[in-house]
Amino acid sequence: MQTLLRPLTIGPILIGALLSGGLIVRAHREEPPGSASISRSEYVSAEGAKLYLLTRGADRRAPVLLWLHGGPGGAERPLFRYFNSELETHFVVVYWDQRSAGRSFDPEGDPRRLTVAQHITDLDAVVDHLRRSLGREKIVLIGHSWGTALGLLYARDHPDKVSAFIGVNQVVAMRESQRAEYEFVQAEASRRHENDVLVRLQEIGRPPFITVDHEQAMETLADRYGGVFHEEPHRMWVMVRGIFSGLVTPSEIVRIHRGIHMSLEAMSAELLDLDLMRSVRSVDVPVLFFLGRHDRHVDSNLAAAYFDALRAPFKRLIWFERSAHNVPFEEARSFNGTVVRELQSVGVGPVGH
Repeated sequence: MQTLLRPLTIGPILIGALLSGGLIVRAHREEPPGSASISRSEYVSAEGAKLYLLTRGADRRAPVLLWLHGGPGGAERPLFRYFNSELETHFVVVYWDQRSAGRSFDPEGDPRRLTVAQHITDLDAVVDHLRRSLGREKIVLIGHSWGTALGLLYARDHPDKVSAFIGVNQVVAMRESQRAEYEFVQAEASRRHENDVLVRLQEIGRPPFITVDHEQAMETLADRYGGVFHEEPHRMWVMVRGIFSGLVTPSEIVRIHRGIHMSLEAMSAELLDLDLMRSVRSVDVPVLFFLGRHDRHVDSNLAAAYFDALRAPFKRLIWFERSAHNVPFEEARSFNGTVVRELQSVGVGPVGH
């Protein structure tokens, strides 16, 4: 469930400090006084970690949309801004680098704190900070990959704080996803008579995978057959443009990869037991699933079956026919428009619409 396009990140200068509700917040506001827009970067301290938030929107009155990135540890904030910043014209969009990810990465951090429960606690601290600082009763959660599991677990426990949930490339059960991904690669390699891949599969062994190296090796093989990216952006071009447009510095890319490795090493064993079919059977918020038709990394067929079983006051599944596991980056324009349209359908429309 790691980020699948080499992550980029941005490094705004954070100045000032204030104490709010027991959370230490260091914020830098870039919008001029009286502006209708919002542009804010800040750190929120929560249980031994400094969690980085970037908040941007053309109209500060608009509904608040909080991104939950993949990984765990895979800070996708710069990619969301690169491909999906159009959403900032419709919503107040908050990009959160989770504990040990991106600008929240702490090389001295205790990996024992990297648990599913801690991420849920961190998310609650972030949500409460946003509700308080932006004056909202509820916010929209939009998760990608691992972030979809985090978001649904949170929505189950805190429906009073969530206006809607969007699961993009929804994770359901890691053991089942690994098994399905292995069988997909094995079938494709056999069909194409690619014996080198079949030999590599024997070297890796059958799932479940408890090492990061084996997980990443399987991801690479699945990507070879279009199960991770169906239409892959040019990685180097994205990185170069990200650097020159101010979304990333080269040194931060190294930091992001360290965070990914630390998080996966710490959480892989726990995530093998993750099964939302058992743990999240119903939620009391509107639910939208955005699935890539060709996703075989977490397997969109498992997600579709889970969607059918999940109970919610409103739910809708949207397929993206030219995407695999990275819908926001593979079909960015369609994705952005669909987010706006579908949130309007559940009463979370942008201001003035």
